[in-house]
Amino acid sequence: MSDLFEDEAGDNTPEFSVAEISGAVKKAIEGGFSHVRVRGEIGRVSRPASGHLYLDLKDDRAVLAAVIWKGRAQALAHRPEEGMEVVATGRLTTFPGQSKYQMVIEDIAPAGAGALMAMLEKRKAQLQAEGLFAPERKKPLPYLPEIIGVVTSPSGAVIRDILHRLRDRFPRKVLVWPVAVQGQKCAPDVAAAIEGFNRLTPGGALPRPDLLIVARGGGSLEDLWGFNEEIVARAAAASEIPLISAVGHETDTTLIDFVADQRAPTPTAAAELAVPVRMELLAWVDGQGARLSRALTTGLQQRQQRVRDLARALPQAEALVESPRQRLDYLADRLPNALRQAAAKKRLQMSEAALRPGLLTRRIAEDRRRLDGLAARLVPALKRRTRDGAVALDRAGRGLRGEILQARLARQTERLQVVLQRLSDRAGRQQAERVARLEALDRLRETLGYVETLKRGYAVVRGDGDVVTDRASAEKAGELEIEFADGRVTVSNDPQGRLL
Repeated sequence: MSDLFEDEAGDNTPEFSVAEISGAVKKAIEGGFSHVRVRGEIGRVSRPASGHLYLDLKDDRAVLAAVIWKGRAQALAHRPEEGMEVVATGRLTTFPGQSKYQMVIEDIAPAGAGALMAMLEKRKAQLQAEGLFAPERKKPLPYLPEIIGVVTSPSGAVIRDILHRLRDRFPRKVLVWPVAVQGQKCAPDVAAAIEGFNRLTPGGALPRPDLLIVARGGGSLEDLWGFNEEIVARAAAASEIPLISAVGHETDTTLIDFVADQRAPTPTAAAELAVPVRMELLAWVDGQGARLSRALTTGLQQRQQRVRDLARALPQAEALVESPRQRLDYLADRLPNALRQAAAKKRLQMSEAALRPGLLTRRIAEDRRRLDGLAARLVPALKRRTRDGAVALDRAGRGLRGEILQARLARQTERLQVVLQRLSDRAGRQQAERVARLEALDRLRETLGYVETLKRGYAVVRGDGDVVTDRASAEKAGELEIEFADGRVTVSNDPQGRLL
């Protein structure tokens, strides 16, 4: 036992604190791996609220933890996504709080075109699943836009080609939104330009375009990558203005081509899709005008010929009016006799024989008797109806009790009163109508009677009780009675026929 304690006391190995050993390891790792490039597949990706990116680089045998600080993460050309094969550049360091080492990434890029294509296909599948490529979402292009907005570089040949082609085909107003078409600023610039054009007010000081063209010349996959970013594709899909994508050459395809309303193989082709050829349009309008004039002329000529053909099939005007003219002459000859006969008939109807006072008096008396009979029958009928209603109500009331009986009696009483009132009103109206009619007939009788005629200065002469209408009858009568409007006078007649 004493030998053992002596061996431990004689050990001269230096002792380190935890912080010292962690610092020594950190210094060794950072000194030996201050600048490294690591190729691997991105595993777990974490994006906390701080803005830093935490991810894993892995292969089939190991995993390396890595971090991209916020300032570098915002400047990355390619956004790290799980499953991407990348080449990361940075340095190795340790994290003493968890006794692990990690890589601080300064730059990260896809490991060749294959990785970019894989990431592009994944992004394309995601956007397609969301329906951003659906044909029904695409808007039709305006036939002749007043203002065209172009999103491209202001210094490249693309904008000159577009302006030159528009000037040749159909000059239009063009608004250019300058953007970077390559590099890290490309995607945010293009997305901001599309959104900015859509926020303009139609008809304002800077009017909103009727059509957008997003254009860029050809290049490699890396050069065109800004137009494959998700932010650009979503901005193009959300655009309310119809959009033409003209990125790269005919063989180049980017995500914006799938979400755009129309894809053009080149920027020049985009200008051709935007506007028609002015001279061709004018020629077409002239041709349509000529066709319209010819059609009108031909149609007018055909209708004129049709009218002439129909006119030949119609009878002559004289033949059409011959029969009506003859019928008119025949009726004109019959008209005087017909008028005389009608006047005689009416005169006969209006003569004193047709409107004798006795006839009118009898008719008035008959109407008065009928009216008195109806009036005499009305009161008993109303009483009988009231009595029958009361009996019915009493009979119905014996089968009811309480509030139901009272309610039903009240309703029946109200209905009976309404019926009685209606009967009384109707009887009163009928009696008033008959009285008015009798009075009218009486006035007519008085108007048509000879008494009214006497008031106008005429007189009635009667001889031996009969009305005398000529001189011979007056001379034969022994005594004449003359009736005036205010009385009668008797005149004796001598045998010589003279009035005394």
